[in-house]
Amino acid sequence: MKAVVMEGFGGLEVLKVGEVAKPAPKENEVLIRVHATSINRPDLVQREGKYPPPPGDSEILGLEVAGVVEEVGSGVSGWKAGDRVMTLVGGGGYAEYAVAYANHLMPIPESMSFEEAACVCESYITAFLNVFMIGELKDGQTAILHGGGGGVNTAAIQLAKALTPNAKLIVTASPEKMERVKELGADLVINFKETPDFSEIVKEFTNKKGVDVILDHVGAKYLAPNMNSLGYKGRLVIIGVISGIKAELNLALMMVKRQQIIGSVLRSRPVSEKGEIVAEFTRRALPKFADRTVVPIIEKVFPMDQVVEAHGMMEQDKHFGKIVLKTA
Repeated sequence: MKAVVMEGFGGLEVLKVGEVAKPAPKENEVLIRVHATSINRPDLVQREGKYPPPPGDSEILGLEVAGVVEEVGSGVSGWKAGDRVMTLVGGGGYAEYAVAYANHLMPIPESMSFEEAACVCESYITAFLNVFMIGELKDGQTAILHGGGGGVNTAAIQLAKALTPNAKLIVTASPEKMERVKELGADLVINFKETPDFSEIVKEFTNKKGVDVILDHVGAKYLAPNMNSLGYKGRLVIIGVISGIKAELNLALMMVKRQQIIGSVLRSRPVSEKGEIVAEFTRRALPKFADRTVVPIIEKVFPMDQVVEAHGMMEQDKHFGKIVLKTA
């Protein structure tokens, strides 16, 4: 089968399209004929040699796929060949075929294309897990969502508007993406290039109350302004550390305000735990995709042989929403 392969680790030049062995489903797995996958920032980090797949998962890039069940392994029930599915994978998405655990599958609603479905599992489940299951955002509360315009950020805004329509959303974004973020439903958009310490703006917006939930992928650089922006019993959920891993923390303030800092990753969680997350997402969020309340935002669809261009677009941060790689 055709797949994107890497000739070592490094920049865009290591990405090639080549022939590799077609995988076979093991117990409790299915084989999927992949129609589309998406580019996610962890793919770039893995390409650089800094984010290996979990033991036993494919070395091929790609964390989510949308396609059709080709074959089911032993022990699988509820799924059959021909079913349209989307799913998380530990690796292997940039290929014509991929294997996935049966308990990680979700049906693709009839109203969705394969390209749209390829956007759902990594970004939207990550947003759902961290904003709602871990961050416990409730309707009427206030949240800060960092990284305006990225896949997880746009997913978080859309899900918040659909599941907690009365929540107030503060989003940090680059100047060129601020207007589109506002149109997506943000109540306040902050230019992070002009205002690296956004805490005073947040305090003014919330009448000094602070926010209930913060979703952050920046890490060290934002720790102090995040904690200063967080209200009483607020939750800071950290899903990335692009600015570094070490920063000073005012423990006294954290104790007095009973704040929580929670670290979270999705890829390395146990198979059973991922299955529980997928089941909850299917129950609470998937109906919003079926009725088109939530429609994945796609910047561009690239054919597999243009994977270098697709990675380049993400590296240059020229996208709004998701970048899709079409494999069929």
